[in-house]
Formats: sequence, C-alpha cells, structure tokens
Amino acid sequence: MKLIRKIDIYLLRNFLGLFLATFFIAIFILLMQFMWMHVNDLVGKGIGVGVLAEFFLYAAASVVPLALPLAILLSSLISFGNLAEKFELTAMKAAGISLFRIMRPLALAVALLSVGAFFFSNNVLPKSQMKLWALIFSLRQKSPELQIPVGEFYDEIDGFQIYVQEKTPRGDLLNIMIYDYSDGFQNAKVMVADTGRLSASADKRFLMLDLVNGESFENLNQKQQRATGTTKSIPYRRETFAHKRIIIDFATDFNRYDESLLEDQHVSKNVAQLIQSIDSVKEVSKERAADQSESLVKDHYFNRDYTRNEMIVPTSITSEERAIYNLDSLWASLTPTEHWRVLQDAQDRARTYRDMVDYNAIVLGDADKYIRKHEIELHRKITLAFACLIFFFIGAPLGAIIRKGGLGAPVVISVILFIIYYIIDNTGYKMAREALWPCWAGMWLSSFVLFPLGVFLTYKAATDSPLFNPEAWKIRMDRLKLKVIDLYENKLYRRSAAGLS
Repeated sequence: MKLIRKIDIYLLRNFLGLFLATFFIAIFILLMQFMWMHVNDLVGKGIGVGVLAEFFLYAAASVVPLALPLAILLSSLISFGNLAEKFELTAMKAAGISLFRIMRPLALAVALLSVGAFFFSNNVLPKSQMKLWALIFSLRQKSPELQIPVGEFYDEIDGFQIYVQEKTPRGDLLNIMIYDYSDGFQNAKVMVADTGRLSASADKRFLMLDLVNGESFENLNQKQQRATGTTKSIPYRRETFAHKRIIIDFATDFNRYDESLLEDQHVSKNVAQLIQSIDSVKEVSKERAADQSESLVKDHYFNRDYTRNEMIVPTSITSEERAIYNLDSLWASLTPTEHWRVLQDAQDRARTYRDMVDYNAIVLGDADKYIRKHEIELHRKITLAFACLIFFFIGAPLGAIIRKGGLGAPVVISVILFIIYYIIDNTGYKMAREALWPCWAGMWLSSFVLFPLGVFLTYKAATDSPLFNPEAWKIRMDRLKLKVIDLYENKLYRRSAAGLS
C-alpha cells in the first residue's frame, strides 16, 4: 500500500503540473482570440490601465469553460504519453497494477475539477459575465480618444472634418482647416487658422478648440430664408478673428453601463434562478396561449363576433332558422353591388384575423425564445463538468496507446479532438437555439458523440490493444489479403472442378 501511495503522489504531481501549465496557456490563447473579437471596443478609446485589467480579468473568466476541457485533454494525453514513452506504464503493469488503478487518482482529481467547474459556472461565471458585458457596453458607448493625425482629414467627431498640416512638440496644431457640417451641408462652415489647441472641459463632456489668427466662411442661404421667409440669396459671411473658441459636444468621459439592466439575462443567472425563470415564463406562456385560443374560438371562430348581417340574413328570423339558412340561396339573392360589399368585408375580416394570429405567434414566440435561452444556459453549466470527465477518459488512454509524450503529437491530437468537439457542440447549440432540436439534445450532442469514444479508447488501452501501431495494422492487412486470395483461389478451384465433372 505504501508503494501505491507513492505512485499516486507521483502521478498527481506530474499531472497537476502539466494541467496548470496547459490551462494557463489555453486561457492565454482563448483570451487573445476574445480580445481580437472586441479590439474595436478597446483601441483608440483612451481607457486607463485599471479598466483594461478589469476587462482582461472578466474575459479570462468567460473563457474558462473552453480552456478547462482542453487543458484536461492535453495534460492527460501528455502525462500518460510520457509514462508510456519512458516505459514507466509498462513497469507498473508488470508490477501487477492495472491501468484502471493507475488512472484512479487522476480520475478522482479530474472529478474534483469537474465539481469545481460546475460551481464556477454556477456562482462565478454569471457575475463575471454580467460585469464583462456591462463593461463592453460601456466601452462601446465611450467616444474615441481624440488624436488628430497630421496631413489627413480627421472625421471621428460627428459633423466635423479637421485637417492639420503640422504639430509642435507642445501639442499645438499648425495650419488648421475645419469643415463644420453640424448644422447640415446646406449650412456648412469652413474655418482656417494658423495655430490651434484642443482641450477638454472640466466635466469631459465638451471639446474646446481654440483657434488663433484665422478666418471663417459660412453659408447663410438657409438661415436667411428661415429667418426672413424670403428667397433672397445671401451667399456667405466672412469673418476674420484673432482668437476664436469652438465648443464641440464630444463626451470623453468613461461612463459605466448599469449592471442591473443585465440581471434578467440568461448569462447572469445561476441554476436556481434559471429554473425559476423557466418555470415562471412557462406558466405565463401557457396561460397566454390558452387565453388566445379561447378568444379565437369563442369570439372569432366561424365569424361569431359578426352576429348580424342585415345585408344577407333578415333580422326577423330566429337563431334556429339562422343556423339552417342556405348560403347559396342567400348569395344568389344579392345584387352585384352587395356581392362586392360582402367579398370586401370578408377579405377585411380575414386580414384582421390573420394579423391577430401573427401577433399572437410573435408574443408566444418571444416567450419561447426566452425559455430556450435559459434552458440552453442551464444545460451548458452541467455539460461543462461532464465534458471534463469525458476528455480525461479520452486523453489518458489515448496517451497510453500512442506512447508519445512532450508537446509534439499530443498537441496536434488534442487540437484536432478539441476542434471536433467545438464543431459538434456549436452545431448542437445552434440547433437548440433555432428550436430545430430540443435544448437537451442540442446541448448534450457533443457528450453523446464523445462519450462512446472515451469508453472505446479506455477499453483498448486496458487490453493493450495496438490501436495506433503501424506494424500491427500491416500484419492485419496482410492476413486479410491472404484470406481474400484463399477465397478467390478456392472459388476458381470449385469452378474448375465443376467444369471437369
């Protein structure tokens, strides 16, 4: 037992070291990919280091559900590949230790990681997702940092085009040309100045552009016509100034998005909140569907809300006579004008009922979409933990079979398997999102596909099957070739024997 405990410690030390390394590498790679997707929200906004650090922290938490299974797959594959390549796995088996006994301490460690992954996705991930998207919305609303280039027009300020020929080390702008379209193209202003300087107001809601020694030209046609009510043409107004200040509405401050607005989103809820939201919306949706069905049948089915049509049915007949009244005779008794009126009325009513049905479908469809999003998120929290176990039982036996350690073949195989998993998982997610499949089927699709693969590889590794041994496959192909040749020769022999007889 003491030897077994030492082996467990040895295996855990090797596996956990590789797991931590691969986990942080996977986090870094996925984080760079996530940042590239939102690079337009970060670049040129002039945000501080603290906001950037906050963004990277929340983004790193959001990619954990992808990085964790990949790290478990790669670390288990490398760990058992190293053991098999150094013949340590063979020595353990020769000492009477089965593969399942060797995998047991690592399986328990991965099981604990899976439990931790569930609690992370249930307690930490919703809060980090809410803060992350609130931060992204805040960054999207922030105006870009004002950095006017030299020798080209700058159009990041709405309604303005600014051209600067040169800049001084102090930040002064030389030979400035400004096109002001803030009042429309018909009231355009053109300003030129020798020097200028940009600064922000104290509350960072406005830009102040101080111009020195310049001229301005303004088109007055539209303003003159609105002020005097005449079409008399006044082409423009010219102004020469020694100093002029232009105040531009340009909020440069960073205002945070209210996180409470995202509390009802599916990504911001834990399992208990998701179940509560699903149940409550399902009840409301059922009641609304029942009310709509009852209203359609009670008030509109077979035109029941149109109880009297004096143009067709006389008012003096009873309800029993109305029920057995012959429609063909009624139609034949009408004049062509009345025919047109009846058809027009029927068309209008049919269009009204169709719009009512479409509106009801939209109302119920919104509730159904809300429920699907919450059910998808609920299953995602469970499938994450299950995927960690599946990837361990794929990586560990696969490493024992291929007998390759290091960062060569294991990395290639892990990336290929993870790409397959990602494609299958994303396909199932889209099927569930578009209501083509039930949510549980779409979100568990990757587990249904990869679980048999894990069982198969574990069985092959436990039975020392040469699954990826080229020599073993060559021997099998030679045996198959000999069997085919024997069958063909026997068939020819039987034909020749039949011909002789």
